Amino acid sequence: MTGLDGARVRRVRTGGVELCVAELGDETRPTVVLVHGYPDSKEVWSEVAARLAERFHVVLYDVRGHGASTAPQPLRGGFTLEKLTDDFLAVVDAVSPDRPVHLVGHDWGSVQSWEFVTVARTEGRIASFTSMSGPSLDHFGHWIKQRTKRPTPRRVGQLLGQGAKSWYVYLLHTPVLPELAWRGPLGKRWPKILQRVEKVPADGYPTPSLPSDAAHGAWLYRDNVRPRLGRPREDAYAHAPVQLITPLGDAFLSERLYDGLERWAPQLVRRTLPAKHWVPRTRPDQLASWITDFVQANEDGVPAHDKVATGRYAHRFGGQLVLVTGAGSGIGRATAYAFAEAGARLVAVDRDAEAAARTAEMARLIGSPASWAETVDVSDEQAMEKLAEKVATEYGVVDVLVNNAGIGLSGSFFDTTAEDWRKVLDVNLWGVIHGCRLFGKQMAERGQGGHIVNTASAAAYQPSKALPAYSTSKAAVLMLSECLRAELAGRGIGVSAICPGFVNTNITSTARFAGVDATEEKRRQKRTARLYGLRNYPPEKVADAILRAVVRNEAVVPVTPEARGAHLMSRFAPRALRAIARLEPPL
Repeated sequence: MTGLDGARVRRVRTGGVELCVAELGDETRPTVVLVHGYPDSKEVWSEVAARLAERFHVVLYDVRGHGASTAPQPLRGGFTLEKLTDDFLAVVDAVSPDRPVHLVGHDWGSVQSWEFVTVARTEGRIASFTSMSGPSLDHFGHWIKQRTKRPTPRRVGQLLGQGAKSWYVYLLHTPVLPELAWRGPLGKRWPKILQRVEKVPADGYPTPSLPSDAAHGAWLYRDNVRPRLGRPREDAYAHAPVQLITPLGDAFLSERLYDGLERWAPQLVRRTLPAKHWVPRTRPDQLASWITDFVQANEDGVPAHDKVATGRYAHRFGGQLVLVTGAGSGIGRATAYAFAEAGARLVAVDRDAEAAARTAEMARLIGSPASWAETVDVSDEQAMEKLAEKVATEYGVVDVLVNNAGIGLSGSFFDTTAEDWRKVLDVNLWGVIHGCRLFGKQMAERGQGGHIVNTASAAAYQPSKALPAYSTSKAAVLMLSECLRAELAGRGIGVSAICPGFVNTNITSTARFAGVDATEEKRRQKRTARLYGLRNYPPEKVADAILRAVVRNEAVVPVTPEARGAHLMSRFAPRALRAIARLEPPL
């Protein structure tokens, strides 16, 4: 695996087995220990490890019976949580004897790590714990007992839902069959299954040891699940800060499984991620960012929750890189602030350098861990290409792109000149095309998902005799978004078209009016701005709709009541909408 090239390898003996331990990075720096799950080996972490090694001493080891580690003899009784804890302590004593380590676990690596972080004999050896896709069996046992003792309809539904997701656990308890399947057809097909179902890249993972790893690993379940679920510990309290990362598309674990976790982990930070189960392979950039932030916060002695954004969407955008065009004012500025409050790193783009700088500065004050201002005209293809190259080089690949920059133009079709059409289409349509083509391509090539938001308008589906050029540009943005959404769906990249109606922004005071002189244009601008001011629908509500669209991966989002009404009419009463289009605007 490329991520482990150059790793230092050592053997650690413990409890009759020999563990294969790999190390990356500077040994004088804080140590981060990555523990893999089932049916994986340490190589599942290779991409995350390579990123973390730039700042930390990173340690990975093959759990007993997996990868290059030896298996206990006999297998039965050789994989208990007590023996796995012995292994962990042997590893950390070897790699970091004088300093506590930062623990990270995925799947069964997280299950056993919950044991490490809640038993007394490891106290003082763990500085922090990041958990993903693997609950404590003790907490799980109490979760089940609470729902069986007081079975409300909701709790019964939660039990049944998790029971269905745990189908594989029952199969792994059957004698012999799992071993035969893994050493036979399942072991051969597993890499293709991961690629098709989980979108795991075909980059040489899993390793050739998979069949024996999976066969041995069945004893993780057999030795621990029933005893612990039936008799969960009452003292399973975490003695270190915990960061919980929950993949929202996990096919094996319900989000509800972590309800009430604060009882067991008082120093808890929650994160959610729009991904499936194997996030160490599909989302290494985001995981590395969150792990780095959490480790650094605890190394600095600052409570991690003090550094984490608050708000409705705080769990979703912490550490993500968001780029917003037209961020100097109106909807763009409100959107930039909303993402900043949610903990995102921000690139504020506007053709007005001072306005972009003000947005970036305020973003830092209200919660963004880092923000930058960039000046560009989105209609300038070469300038956008330079911006995309600079952002990727200096800040990283964008996780969320908001193509928001736009201009307004009103006037009849015959009063609208060819130059008017070019200006509107260059900004409103080509600006979106440039953004999607350049930043969307970077997302797709990275292969770790993302989201594109294109600001269209209710005018995209609501015709008007006064807005032929503007409506055409926004209708094109809407269709572009729908087409791109279909193309990028298989790459884990969502695309949303946001369709506001009458929103109180300064676009009304800067909109152009074709076919009139400067005096009349000024009068109409003031009249339009006054009407929108009376409507007084704030851009912050549009920003909230944009964040919600990203979280829910919504396709078309009419925002204001009139936008939603026109959208319904476009589908069910198009003739009435066409009749409304003939009305003279009140200007």
